[in-house]
This record gives sequence, C-alpha cells and structure tokens, in this order.
Amino acid sequence: MLDFIFDHQHWADLRTLESLRQDSVPDEARRLFAHVIGAEIIWADRIDGVPQSGPVWPEPGVANTVEVIERLHRRFSGFRRTDLTRVVKYTNSNGDHFETCVSDILTHVALHGAYHRGQVAHLLRQAGAEPQPTDYIQFVRGAPAAKNQ
Repeated sequence: MLDFIFDHQHWADLRTLESLRQDSVPDEARRLFAHVIGAEIIWADRIDGVPQSGPVWPEPGVANTVEVIERLHRRFSGFRRTDLTRVVKYTNSNGDHFETCVSDILTHVALHGAYHRGQVAHLLRQAGAEPQPTDYIQFVRGAPAAKNQ
C-alpha cells in the first residue's frame, strides 16, 4: 500500500508544481507548496539520521523544484522497503525530542502533503487559476474525479 501512496505523493507534487506555473498564482500558494517539499525533506533527513538540510518553511523556488521532488521520490521509495517498525529519534524545530516509528512518519508525510496540496488548490481557485487535480482516486484510475454540479 505504501508504494501506491508514495507514488501518488510524487505524482501529486509534480501536478501541484505544474499548477503553480500559471499566471496569477498567489504567493501564499507557492509558500504552502514550498512548505510541503520542505517538510518532506526534513522527514527524509530524520529517517536517514542526518542533520536537517533545510528549513520547515523554505523560500518558494518553483523553477528548481522538479529535481528536488524526483530526489525525494527516490528517498521515500527506499524508506518504504526498510524496517517500518524502526524507531527514529529526532528533535523538531521547537527543540523538542521525539521517537517515532518509520511507518508513522511515512503516514504523516503522505497526509501532511495531501492536506496542504488541498489548500494550494483552494488558493488557486480563489485567484481564478485552475489547479491540477491531485486526488488519489484520479491517480489510481487515471481519470478525473467527478465535478461538483
């Protein structure tokens, strides 16, 4: 199941990035998406046991994000084939110490991204732009979700 979820995350991140290349995209939408990617990097660093390599709220940089998304996809592909019960010790951005198993971290990463990608889509619609659909069901069936009539 994690294979599908993280393949969806990769696909949805790329589609969101595509949406942000439109005209009249609010700065807040770019900022939220940068946070999604920043958080994915931080959690990958924590699982790898390396120092945090970026901020929780990085500056938006749409032009170079495809490479980062591809690199993250490779990292998460490796994580889902490791011991999912392994406990990761880390310190959050507030300086608090935690211990969380890999499976819970991966679940959080997937849900966190979906939540904020929905916010990005909402901001784009408010600005008159059309976001790319990122629903999981669309990903698995390859067809758009129903429209609200």
